[in-house]
Amino acid sequence: MSRAGQGAAGGPEGRPRAPLLAIDTATQQAAIAIGDGRAEPLAARSWRAGYRHGEELLAVLDELLHEAGIELRDLGGIVAGTGPGAFTGLRVGLATAKGLAYGLRVPIVGVASTAGLAVAALGAARGTALAPVAVLLPAGPHDRYLARYRIAGTPWPEPLGDPELVPGGEPLAARLAGMSLVAVDLPAGPEIGAAAVALGAAAQERLGGSLLSLGRGALEAGRADDVAELVPAYVTLPRGITAQLGTIEWSRDHR
Repeated sequence: MSRAGQGAAGGPEGRPRAPLLAIDTATQQAAIAIGDGRAEPLAARSWRAGYRHGEELLAVLDELLHEAGIELRDLGGIVAGTGPGAFTGLRVGLATAKGLAYGLRVPIVGVASTAGLAVAALGAARGTALAPVAVLLPAGPHDRYLARYRIAGTPWPEPLGDPELVPGGEPLAARLAGMSLVAVDLPAGPEIGAAAVALGAAAQERLGGSLLSLGRGALEAGRADDVAELVPAYVTLPRGITAQLGTIEWSRDHR
């Protein structure tokens, strides 16, 4: 990550002023949280947005600010979940986060939603070695996106190799050996047990708080992003594009 650019300035040496605001709209379960990233959030909400992120996000944010007893100008930084996820939801969340960071002149940091989900799923207690985590998300109607992490006593989860786009119908078992599966927005089936789906749902509920913690660590280390260059990771584009333009292939370079 790079230092924050103009319009995303924070305190001395880029250190954020508390509290922070975390926003994630990468999945059908949107998440917002307000807090300092060290303790439990002052206010947090996770709700089933489906494809209504644009209709509901700002209204929920207004409710949470009131619940936390703060105003927008009190925020010291923005943490944005960068996906991967569907095109429309990610655009809404990231555009909102970037607009707030620019308007408030506070730092912004992007955090991979899969990293936040991994931390949320297993708690990531400092100094405690936890099982490797595999986060599995849908990527279009048939394919799946897989990201694997090790969480072992550090604030930031360690990626275990590059993320993968797994074609529909391709077996998952070899990729998931020895890992705790966190299945998000996916139904239980032969390869995805009910426990993995339940763990994914629990991770979505706690995602806002884990993003606050990860974002706080990144900002305190001076790893803020340039508000003009922060981009999301898409796995699907708007509905109808596939039929008009042909097959869409996932890419890790979105600029």
